[in-house]
Amino acid sequence: MEERMRILLCEDDENLGMLLREYLQAKGYTAELCQDGEIGYKTFLKGTFDLCLLDVMMPKKDGFTLATEIRQINAEVPIMFLTAKTLKEDVLEGFKIGADDYITKPFSMEELTLRIEAVFRRVRGKRVKESTMYRIGKFAFDTQKQTLTIGDQMTKLTTKESELLSLLCAHANEVLQRDFALKTIWIDDNYFNARSMDVYITKLRKHLKADPDIEIINIHGKGYKLIIPSVNE
Repeated sequence: MEERMRILLCEDDENLGMLLREYLQAKGYTAELCQDGEIGYKTFLKGTFDLCLLDVMMPKKDGFTLATEIRQINAEVPIMFLTAKTLKEDVLEGFKIGADDYITKPFSMEELTLRIEAVFRRVRGKRVKESTMYRIGKFAFDTQKQTLTIGDQMTKLTTKESELLSLLCAHANEVLQRDFALKTIWIDDNYFNARSMDVYITKLRKHLKADPDIEIINIHGKGYKLIIPSVNE
């Protein structure tokens, strides 16, 4: 990691908070721990953070209130909720406020890390979307026109095909996490959407088969990887 990403960690359980801070720092992040919502708000005002990790049930100011106030100041910073609540209404409330993810206690440290990494990839992917043209081997991919061209042959892609191929291009020669792609394009990573994405991956493989050096491979238990021999910067 070229520079340490800064995380605002708000957790009122002292032991869990310290454990999370130490773990995140060991993973290469800078984590600033706050034990109530008011301190969290003041800390956010004074610093610059790449992600906010907020416990929902906190004294003085709960996570939902804090997230709402943070959103009024910064509409772009990613927000994740930590919570023991599993009610659907609470999850929906979090997403209405503008949460990027929601993790329910108890959770494994590995799951937390993967979710944080997925959020950062999503943010990076949005920035990469500013690029409207990609070279995919012998193909030219125009994300705005949703066209894939090789020689004098042009294929018009559907919106879902274009969005999925854009994500693959943004992560060319890297693993595109399955859950990240599902939540980015289909919003929900349920079984039916997962099967739908598999169908679109098959369609993209057919579109790209004219160049034998291009390949979309399955990474078992993780996602997909678009293999491009030479990636143009």
